[in-house]
Amino acid sequence: MEGMRATTPSAKTILLIASACLLGLLSTTGASLPYPILAPLFGGGSSSGLTDFLGLPPKLLLGIALMVNPLGLLIGSAVLGAVSDRFGRRRLLLATAVGGALGHALTAAAFLAESYPLFLLARFGTGLLEGNGAIIRAMLAEKLEGGLRNHALSWLNGAFHLGWLFGPLLAGLTVGIAVTLPFAIAACALLLGAGLVALALAPDAAVAAHGERWWSVVRRRHAFTLLRHAPLRTLFFVHFSYACGVAAFYEFFPLWLVDVGHYDVRRIAFVNMGMCGLMTCAALFAGRASSVEPRRRASVQAALAALAILAVGFGGLGVGLAAIVLFGLPHAYYNATVQGWAAHRFAAYGQGAVMGLLSTIFCLANIVMALAGGILALVDTRIVLVVGGTLAVGAALAMRGWSGRAIEPMDNAAANASVEAR
Repeated sequence: MEGMRATTPSAKTILLIASACLLGLLSTTGASLPYPILAPLFGGGSSSGLTDFLGLPPKLLLGIALMVNPLGLLIGSAVLGAVSDRFGRRRLLLATAVGGALGHALTAAAFLAESYPLFLLARFGTGLLEGNGAIIRAMLAEKLEGGLRNHALSWLNGAFHLGWLFGPLLAGLTVGIAVTLPFAIAACALLLGAGLVALALAPDAAVAAHGERWWSVVRRRHAFTLLRHAPLRTLFFVHFSYACGVAAFYEFFPLWLVDVGHYDVRRIAFVNMGMCGLMTCAALFAGRASSVEPRRRASVQAALAALAILAVGFGGLGVGLAAIVLFGLPHAYYNATVQGWAAHRFAAYGQGAVMGLLSTIFCLANIVMALAGGILALVDTRIVLVVGGTLAVGAALAMRGWSGRAIEPMDNAAANASVEAR
């Protein structure tokens, strides 16, 4: 019966998956909007209130601007998933979606006012609420099982990747009309998505314990509390190294295109469209079952992604363009492999907390590489990409070594004890 449900999901299950993917798509569309706009703005020699703030170098201002959104994501991912374990997925998804729409409106206002501080505040707040990706993943991980869960998580990754395609494309096609137009469209779409999710998802059945407050849950059950367990500490460091490589690539390949090819917003958007299009297509199939141990598969996938990043750092424009697009293939498979394995292996710790930890790792990596990359880019943008590729190689080697070691069963017992304590 379980196998039949996995292969022939009910209409309710299909609606659940579709609603999750829709909200994921709309969330990352808004998150990715500024990327093709910021590189030419801060790296193209133009002067405005945004690029001349406090007389700091524009590329350093770009690094800070790239950092604040992941900083908000870091905090949101660390707490929102765990809080939703206790207060319900639906209500938090709706609240964060509406708040994200307001954040896009504030970003548009910052561009109009040419206010760098307001822009940082808007991007931080939007990132904080975009941490709801952990909630969406947790919702699918706990309501689905087996192969269907792996496929659904992979399809959700595809929706996130499609948002990274659609956001820059939307920016490239509309920013020539008005710099605020893409953010206004994103805000309206996110509100529409929130309304559809409200109709699709049943009210939360689980509620917090009587008298329990959300800040108490945050203090006791944020994602970093999982690092008390040795296997999750290992996952943190290995995945963090890989995520740093990916963050260096994501955040600075648009600036590399400006430096090497003198690309404008629209051309950057089309390159990003090719990469994310391949990534989205790959995610549709990346959840398929395999007889190869998941960590061993992930090590190969990380190595191929590292090769693509290094090809951009060391290659010319033609090689770099091909590598940027092809990067999407191994990265999509890596995400599906690691998330599906973690959802199965560490379910006893709480799906919201586990998915929140994975999201938190990626956000922390974005912050670190935005700061470090903003400084290294003052010398040469290619250095950022070479450092990122090297970190991804290290992750691939570490994951390969880890795949040969069993995970101690005592950690499952500890997790079960912690669940009972909650």
